[in-house]
Amino acid sequence: MNKRPSAETFDVDNGEKPAADWMRTLAKYRDPHHGRSTLEIAWTLVPFIGLWLAAWFAFSISPIISVLICVPAAFFLVRLFAIQHDCGHGAFFRHKKLNDWVGRALGVLTLTPYDVWRQSHILHHASSGNLDNRGIGDIKTLTVKEFSERGFWGRLQYRAYRNPLVLFVIGPVYIFMLDNRLPFQFFTAGAKYWVSAMGTNVAIAVIAAVLIYTMGLAEFFTIFFATTAMAAAIGVWLFYIQHQFEETVWESGDEWQLHEAALYGSSHYDLPPVFRWLTANIGIHHVHHLYSRIPFYRLTQVLNDNPALADIRRLTFLESLKCINLQLWDEDKRRLVTFAEARSA
Repeated sequence: MNKRPSAETFDVDNGEKPAADWMRTLAKYRDPHHGRSTLEIAWTLVPFIGLWLAAWFAFSISPIISVLICVPAAFFLVRLFAIQHDCGHGAFFRHKKLNDWVGRALGVLTLTPYDVWRQSHILHHASSGNLDNRGIGDIKTLTVKEFSERGFWGRLQYRAYRNPLVLFVIGPVYIFMLDNRLPFQFFTAGAKYWVSAMGTNVAIAVIAAVLIYTMGLAEFFTIFFATTAMAAAIGVWLFYIQHQFEETVWESGDEWQLHEAALYGSSHYDLPPVFRWLTANIGIHHVHHLYSRIPFYRLTQVLNDNPALADIRRLTFLESLKCINLQLWDEDKRRLVTFAEARSA
């Protein structure tokens, strides 16, 4: 795993430079191609629908086979979410309205009210790695000091929250199936977010009713729950590993810098090609955070043209598994640590 360079280590010899200096380089990759974007939707949505149909037909043979077919369907659902994600950044099409309406339509499939999620995600990008602005659109992270100052129940609550079973199994199901139904985090922010949430809920209910009538109750709920639960778990894992790795960036006050936190506080999750495609290059997250208007299908071109970026914060799949037990930010060591490391400090 690559260490985060301090401000003093940027020099010509090691080829590193301040994050902001990459902005002009990355700007030339920002323009989407409408034909390519349309094709990306087609070759994601069509297989997703096909796998749902296959799972439905397989259900009469064996529900287990049906659930197994839901595994690739879940990856395609993650890819649809990634397209919705690009729409939220205005990166998938050149026109805002087209981005927004495609994003809203996909939000019905991903169980995510587009306008609510978009606002939350904007706040995430604007405050990622900022210790003074945590809590919206990110994984809850305490410092070692904050954790030690909590009482017994407070520490127990945080330990429960950071338990892998909660983070990657129970939590994702709760977020996408229940929490997304009502925009409580924007309770007083305006009617727009309630319209987004309620409109998405109604559309989900209508599609679910049609599918239940067509497929049958047991078939629908088995395939729906299996696909959604697995996609949610994959999505939350990807989001987790994009920022929760040992040498990430957390700063407070004037020490926090937007571009530095974006590039060095986000990982390059270097997945095998097939999973890179299925997850729409979201693993190239450090580049995405630094310049979010780049369509996901151009991110590989960015790395090919700029090899220095490929080595920044690179994580392989095996390396990422070691990040599961990182729970607290140590402000002295300037890295994420485990509960055991925090106790022994």
